[in-house]
Amino acid sequence: MLSRWINSNTILSAPETLVKYGLLGGIGYAVMGAIALFLFGLIAPSIQKRFPNALTIGDILYERLDRRSYWFAMLVLVITSFDYLLIQVLSIGIIVHLLLKIPSYIGLLIFLLYCYVLFGLGGMKRIHKFKAIHISIVFAAIILIPVYFFIKEGIYPVYDGLTLYHPYLLYFKDTYILLFVLTGLIVSIGQLLIDRSTWQRIYVIEPSKIRSSFFMTGIIWSAIPLAFTSITLITIHNQGFEGVNSILNQLVEKVDSAFLIILFIGCCFSIIASTTGAELHATSIMIVRNILAVYFNWDSKQQLKKTYLAAGALCLALFFTSIALSPTLVSIIFFFGKIYAAAIPTMLVVIFYKKTVPKYLPYCSLAGGLFSNIPIYGVSNLTAIWISFGLSSFFIVCYLAINQIGKKPE
Repeated sequence: MLSRWINSNTILSAPETLVKYGLLGGIGYAVMGAIALFLFGLIAPSIQKRFPNALTIGDILYERLDRRSYWFAMLVLVITSFDYLLIQVLSIGIIVHLLLKIPSYIGLLIFLLYCYVLFGLGGMKRIHKFKAIHISIVFAAIILIPVYFFIKEGIYPVYDGLTLYHPYLLYFKDTYILLFVLTGLIVSIGQLLIDRSTWQRIYVIEPSKIRSSFFMTGIIWSAIPLAFTSITLITIHNQGFEGVNSILNQLVEKVDSAFLIILFIGCCFSIIASTTGAELHATSIMIVRNILAVYFNWDSKQQLKKTYLAAGALCLALFFTSIALSPTLVSIIFFFGKIYAAAIPTMLVVIFYKKTVPKYLPYCSLAGGLFSNIPIYGVSNLTAIWISFGLSSFFIVCYLAINQIGKKPE
């Protein structure tokens, strides 16, 4: 599970958060992800107990929702799945171009072939087999690189360099950080609640260990953004920088050890490959099991073969989309952050509402997400995410109340 949630945002967003919000921003980024995993760990045993026969999130939605609402929910899941995969692919393109100085499309092609052969064809067994290797590479990098720098440069020179070049990073000067952390927490919770791979893992873990597994994942995960924050501080402590992407170039220039450079590149590749592989596997299963198999009477072997085709089709779509459109990571993250926030109240009703879920409930989240995109002067992207969450919650509460009133005898 840990390899699933250490993703490209950890590499690119942690340095950007530090630069924009200071040291507390880097710490807050680590805390919000850990809290989201803690909270999901609290409700995961209830999910497993209430839906014992389910294997995927699609199984639960099929059981709880009206057929029209089910197909709408599946459409949202497919779109958000493709969004998440696209973010990973765009990130690897950026990193390959910055670190290896090769065209991004070549790096993307190699990366997608690797993910398809290893995880798309290998399945869950191959994911579990390679996750230990990927996690070992990641922790080796985040431990050895900071230790190497602190032994070489010393702790006090790094601190003195920061106070000279970037003193604003070391103190709390922007109250906007609190809104950023809380918004990130909301988005993380929403992403967990509709994440295909995480829901699969709920039914793989033993019931007695499921809560502790999520708690430990949150604790260990929080160390990863903190490590990349420290690497960023080390990189810029004695010089300026042109942008967040230039920090990666400066890091490679400062590391005079070929082993550590290879280790850092392997760390970036392992993080994104493990996340992409898990999401590719979960999404292809969802498409075959919860969408296509509803119409076609396929047995388990036929579904497995169709899963390989679905994974291959996803890889091709990701490659051509990233080459043709090249959307920015920031625009994608903020746009889909509203979707994740809007999905929270719907998923909580699906999980905890003991009565029959009303027919048009998911459309309340759609309305909240659409209204949050109406241009309002002076509203930031972070505030728009809260508007999406608030409106969706309001519409759902009103709809449930009206639905209950309508059922009462006159």
